[in-house]
Amino acid sequence: MSSAPLHALFLCTHNSARSVIAECILNRLGQGRFVGLSAGSQPRGSVHPYAIDLLKKLNYDTSRLRSKSWEEFSVEGAPRLDFVFTVCDSAANETCPVWPGQPMTAHWGVPDPSAVEGNEAERRLAFAETHRMLQQRISIFVNLPLDKLDKLTLRRRLEDIGRTSS
Repeated sequence: MSSAPLHALFLCTHNSARSVIAECILNRLGQGRFVGLSAGSQPRGSVHPYAIDLLKKLNYDTSRLRSKSWEEFSVEGAPRLDFVFTVCDSAANETCPVWPGQPMTAHWGVPDPSAVEGNEAERRLAFAETHRMLQQRISIFVNLPLDKLDKLTLRRRLEDIGRTSS
């Protein structure tokens, strides 16, 4: 693989929690080798406040985060995508746009923390658990020997990461 950073797009329906958290994690763990991006099929229009609070608490830069449509990444002039990961089951079952460059895709489903009911502590814990699960998967991903894996093996490894349970 080239020395240019690899771009990975994380998708969930509303682009307000899981995909945004994954974007931040990849940008940190990728150390310039990867660029994390996120989008949604039906963006909510804002990032969930508990996601923002958690990311700030963990010292992520949240200043550029926004809820956006996946259409931004399927138009001319959009960033080249090397990988597209769905992180929610509903986005995985939707018909995605045609991504320029034919990126490798995989499903890494994670429960929706914003759907958790309960008191504030329980809801915030759900966001922390989402971060932990995504961090574990993304850590495995950034440590794959990408330059030594053929496409079929890489695809299998990406699918295996999506089945990683914590």
